[in-house]
Amino acid sequence: MRVLLDTQCWLWMLAAPARLSEPARRLVESADTDLLLSAASAWEIAIKHALGKLTLPAEPDVLVPALMVQTRVTALPIDHDHALRAGRLPRHHRDPFDRMLIAQAQLEAVPILTSDPHFRDYDVELIAA
Repeated sequence: MRVLLDTQCWLWMLAAPARLSEPARRLVESADTDLLLSAASAWEIAIKHALGKLTLPAEPDVLVPALMVQTRVTALPIDHDHALRAGRLPRHHRDPFDRMLIAQAQLEAVPILTSDPHFRDYDVELIAA
């Protein structure tokens, strides 16, 4: 099963796995789950770190790739179809990073592991974190 990780859920996997529900922890720990991390998440982490809203033990350009390997996460690039779909989504959610994740999940036909209640307003399969 392929699952797109919300940025917050990936950070929880790393720093606070107890914040994930037991079913979510089993899912992300399973060798049968192909975990995807959007380039939008790397972008969000880098921006929040630069603004001082996210403290990290190293610079994101070094840390994020290393942690992706550690957590068996596959990179999901952003392509033009993703960007155009994100721009056409209804304005239920104003966060551009989350809108990109929703667009990617729709086009890639994968569920999103998230705790964000705004995702429910979109036509996308969700897995509760």
